[in-house]
Order: sequence, then C-alpha cells, then structure tokens
Amino acid sequence: MNVTTSSEGQGNGMASIDTTTNDPEAVRSEDDRVLSWRHATLLAAGYERYAFELALSSEVDLHLAVRLRERGCPPATATRILL
Repeated sequence: MNVTTSSEGQGNGMASIDTTTNDPEAVRSEDDRVLSWRHATLLAAGYERYAFELALSSEVDLHLAVRLRERGCPPATATRILL
C-alpha cells in the first residue's frame, strides 16, 4: 500500500491511500493476520480441535460459528453445519 500526499482533486493536501500494491509480502502478511484473527476467534468460541480448519475456509461465517457455540451446539456438530 502506498501513501501519497497530493492536493490534486482534494484541494486540502490530505494524504490519500493507494490500495494497489506490487508487494506480494504485504498481501500475504494481511492474509496471515486475517487467518490468525479468525483462528483466535474460533478458539475463543470453543472450537479447539476444529478452529484451524474453520479459519482456513473464508466461507465460514464467524458470527454464526460463535452463535452456534453460545447456544450449546457441540463443536463437532457446529463444524459440520458450518462446512
């Protein structure tokens, strides 16, 4: 990600953010942070054995995963529902 300052089109000299990047390390690092956050959320919800598998699937709805556990759904059953 590049940060540049320009008064063109903004008129105020504020910094603008260019969200394109040619740095694959920056993208991978962001992916790693998201995976880590998803994994931690699932661990906290009680998916110890299944947390990593669920975290890897971007199709798994974390809010639903947490709600299932809060309502007493066993981790194995919830995992089958989520996947």
